[in-house]
Amino acid sequence: MQLYNVVTIIDRAREKFLRTICKELEIPMTLTVMGRGTATRRQLDFYGLEPTEKALVFILSDAEKKDALLQAAKERMFIDVPGNGVMMAIPLKSVGGGRTLAFLTRGETSDNGTPDLNASHELIMIVLNRGYTDDVMDAAREAGAGGGTVLHAKGTGAKLAQKFLGVTLAEEKEIILIAAAAQGRNAIMSAVAEHCGIESKAGAIAFSLPITEITGLRRLS
Repeated sequence: MQLYNVVTIIDRAREKFLRTICKELEIPMTLTVMGRGTATRRQLDFYGLEPTEKALVFILSDAEKKDALLQAAKERMFIDVPGNGVMMAIPLKSVGGGRTLAFLTRGETSDNGTPDLNASHELIMIVLNRGYTDDVMDAAREAGAGGGTVLHAKGTGAKLAQKFLGVTLAEEKEIILIAAAAQGRNAIMSAVAEHCGIESKAGAIAFSLPITEITGLRRLS
């Protein structure tokens, strides 16, 4: 049974419409996290824009529900029109326990194979010390990245990192999400590591996840 985490990034005001679609499709698990865009104040002022508050919605579903969700989002939210949000499907390799699998698949646990993880696009996740988002995004953009979305978080491994790596990490964290073409991933992650890596004040750590389907991006590097 193929399972996916459909990650959607939209303006907060539109999140309720997505929740309505998920309810109608009887998708069992939807998680929402609040974030913000990565445009600087200077960039916003240049275009006469205000900061945009974002909702990051994680939707766990099987392949059938995933396809129905993508189609409904295109028809009713125009998610495939650049500027209306980004929706991307990330395959799940495994889940913890038979009950979890049955919950996510409505009891259908037949094995239809696993999704191909060699995707043309990837979601880069960068964990960094709070307050260094602009530095990290400057490095990422120099390497070809477009915009990103920032989430607030709290680290739990700072003391462990200090003990084994000899570096100082702040507990208050930010997470930056950047969707990029697979061929541009290495350049972006290398630039972040070089300019804002774990031994810097930003303490950035980057990794990526495969995206099998994506819609709504303005530009990919």
